[in-house]
Amino acid sequence: MINVWKNCGEQNINKIQAIALGGITLKDFLRDYWQKRPLLIRNALPGFDGLLTPDELMRLACDEDAQSRLVVQKKGKWHLKHGPFSDNDLARLPKKQWTLLVQDVNHFLPSARDLLSRFRFIPHARLDDLMVSFAPKGGGVGPHFDSYDVFLLQGMGSRRWQISAQQDDQFIADAPLRVLRNFQPEQEWVLEAGDMLYLPPHYAHNGIAEDDCMTYSIGFRAPSHHELITQFLNYLQDNVAMEGRYSDPDLQLQLHSSKISAAMQSQVNSILKKIKWNRSDIEDFLGIYLSEPKTHVFFEQPAKPLTPNIFQQKIKKNGVQLNLKSRMLSGNNKIFINGEVYKVSTNTYKELIKLADDQELLPFYEIGSEAKKVLYQWYVSGYIMNKN
Repeated sequence: MINVWKNCGEQNINKIQAIALGGITLKDFLRDYWQKRPLLIRNALPGFDGLLTPDELMRLACDEDAQSRLVVQKKGKWHLKHGPFSDNDLARLPKKQWTLLVQDVNHFLPSARDLLSRFRFIPHARLDDLMVSFAPKGGGVGPHFDSYDVFLLQGMGSRRWQISAQQDDQFIADAPLRVLRNFQPEQEWVLEAGDMLYLPPHYAHNGIAEDDCMTYSIGFRAPSHHELITQFLNYLQDNVAMEGRYSDPDLQLQLHSSKISAAMQSQVNSILKKIKWNRSDIEDFLGIYLSEPKTHVFFEQPAKPLTPNIFQQKIKKNGVQLNLKSRMLSGNNKIFINGEVYKVSTNTYKELIKLADDQELLPFYEIGSEAKKVLYQWYVSGYIMNKN
C-alpha cells in the first residue's frame, strides 16, 4: 500500500512551510496555550490546500489496511459505519450531511509525515497521528469533546468551527457517537485553506462544512491514568522476577474457616511491598509502550533482503528512512522502535538519535559498525528502508 501512495501529495511538499503561530513564539505557545486555551491561527501554512484529493481519500478508505469511518446525519439521527468501504458504499452517499474520516494517513503518504514534522515542537512521544476528513456542505460529526490536544488544519474548502468551554458533558443517549446533547457555542470562525485551530483537551467543538472541504487533524496521545497504570503493571509482570512463595508455618486455628485472616493479609501486604521500580524501569516502559504499533499495524519484511554489505553501500549512497508506520523514540543511551528497546554505546546512540529525531539519515552520513548492525536488523524487520 505504501508504494501505491508514495507520490500522492508530493506536489504539495514544497508548499509545506514551518508552522506559523500567528506571531506567537513556540515558547509562548507552550506556556500560554498548550493544554490551557484555544488558539485560532490564520494562514498557519501559507499556500497549503491539502495533500490529497477527495477521490484519493475515498480510495484510501476502501483499503483494508486503513482505519476509516463514515458518519451520516439523516433525519436528525446519527449513523456510523466503519471501513473498509466499497466503491458502491461511497457512490450511494447523499449530497450533503456526511463525513468520511481516515486515521493514520501518515502511514501511507510521505507528505503526511512531512506535515507532522512541522509539529516537532511537541515531543514525538506525544504525537498520535494525522487524520484526514472530507465532508460536503453540512457535513460534520456533531459537537463533541476530545480527550487530547488537536490542531485542526484546513485544506481545501472551508469549515465553520464552533467552540465552548462548557462543563455540561451529557451525550445524546441513542447516538453511536459521543455527541453532546446540550452544546452551547461561545465562539465561532470559518477556516479557509491554510488556517488552523488549536484546541486543548475537553474543549467542546463542532465543525460544519460550508462547502466541499477537507480537514487535517493532528492529534496527540493522552493515555488515561488507568491505562498507564495497567500497562505499567503488565510491563512489570514481564520484566520483574520475584523469588519465594506464600507460606504459613505458624498457621493458627480459626473460628471461621471461610475468613481471610489478618495474618494472611499482613503477609501478602509484605509480599506486595517487594514490588519496586526505578527511573530506568519507567523510561523503558514508556519507550516500549509509546513506540508500540497500533494493533492493526503490520510490517512487511523485504522478500529478498540485501546482504549486509550491499545494504551498507546503499545507505551510504542514498541514506535511510523510517518506514512510515514505524514509531521511534530515544532514552538514555537507549533507542526504542516499534515496542522494542536497544541499549547501545554512547557513540551509536549519537548516530541513531538523528534517525529518531529526523526520521531519516542523509546519504554519506558516517556511522560505526554497531549502528550498521542495528540498522540492518531493522531493515530486515521492515522497520526502515533505503531512500531512493
